Amino acid sequence: MKVPFALALACLLVVCGAQAVAADKPNVLMIVIDDLNDWVGCLHGHPDVKTPNIDRLARKGVLFASAHCQAPICTPSRNSVFSGRLPSTTGCYDLPQLYRTSASLANVESMPEFFGRHGYFTLGGGKVFHGEGQDRFDESLGASGGPRPAKRMHWKTAVWDWGPFPESDDEMADMQLARRAAAQLQKRHERPFFMAVGFSRPHVPLHVPPKWFALYDPQKITVPSAPDDDLDDLPQAALDLPTNVAPLHKEMLEGDRWRSIVQAYLASTSFVDACVGEVVQGLEAGPHRDNTVVVLWSDHGFHLGEKHRWAKRTLWEESTRVPLVIAGPGVAKNQTCQRAVGLVDLYPTLAAKCDLPKPAGLDGVDLGPLLEDAQSPWDRPAITTFLRGNHAVRSENWRYIRYADGSEELYDHRRDADERTNLAGDPAFKQVIAEHAQWL
Repeated sequence: MKVPFALALACLLVVCGAQAVAADKPNVLMIVIDDLNDWVGCLHGHPDVKTPNIDRLARKGVLFASAHCQAPICTPSRNSVFSGRLPSTTGCYDLPQLYRTSASLANVESMPEFFGRHGYFTLGGGKVFHGEGQDRFDESLGASGGPRPAKRMHWKTAVWDWGPFPESDDEMADMQLARRAAAQLQKRHERPFFMAVGFSRPHVPLHVPPKWFALYDPQKITVPSAPDDDLDDLPQAALDLPTNVAPLHKEMLEGDRWRSIVQAYLASTSFVDACVGEVVQGLEAGPHRDNTVVVLWSDHGFHLGEKHRWAKRTLWEESTRVPLVIAGPGVAKNQTCQRAVGLVDLYPTLAAKCDLPKPAGLDGVDLGPLLEDAQSPWDRPAITTFLRGNHAVRSENWRYIRYADGSEELYDHRRDADERTNLAGDPAFKQVIAEHAQWL
């Protein structure tokens, strides 16, 4: 079939027009980390952790010290980030509900597709979306992750195993991905680019080379505090949330198992920090260092025994708080923001930072005022949802949780950062609960 000349010309003009409009826009480098909680040096989540590269990046921009995921599990969290919509809007609450197979997201333009439509060259590698490859991007940077040993080292299932393996960083797919991304960043691109690089560690299994384990003496590292009575004031709904394949707390108390896996998590965190450093150094060595917005985030937090839980799948601080750093042109340097923000805010924030039209239908809001001045007034909380009807509302000073059966928790973070005292049953805090519940 012959295409009419006028139609072909019109299509060409649209494509060329989008590229011309985008020509002077900043680039976007997005670094996504799987299962990284607040055990990062600049967030002071663990006294022993070593993350010099993330800490350095934080000094170059704004560190959000109270950033929270919208779901404490991979698929719905990432769906929320890349759609700009809350789980309660999309109906995506659990692992099987992939972006590409969810009817509610079928006609929702994902963030990389939005940037591509506005003239950006898009590149993606590793774990960006959950359960998908990189066919949403113009170019794939390949896979992430790492090899597994032939025999289990510490645990009864391979998926939750840990220990030093393989021998060198060169064998780790995460580091290979970091080097491919760094090579791309050192090239001159004629169009602005949107690059998303997704690392798998510190997601289990916690296997990284021995040199990273050597950074942490298991007999000297700090193990999280988990008082025996910490669960006594919780509603039954909190205790009944499913743990999936995570170990039971009593299993991790046997022998030196707790110290051993904390060592492995710290080692994996330092390893992925090195991957981050490889990517950022690639950017700094290339021609786009002064015109690239860098954003680093993790999809959710991770329990290592706090409140007798392991992994994610809760609505407490350990499961929802994540690292979030934004740096680049027009962003204040070396500032820490204590306002509660959500990862759902990244889509509108990056669109605005790149001077692109405001995407329609987003639940997130532009963090622009906080990127200019991290102390700017902010009256919105961050909302996290796990499965249908279970929500947490995190404001700057409070965490309010309401479960599907109506039971509640309330914590005052000014006095109780570890969320040990549930105030929900105290009539003195009725107004605080009402103020937070209105967001649900």
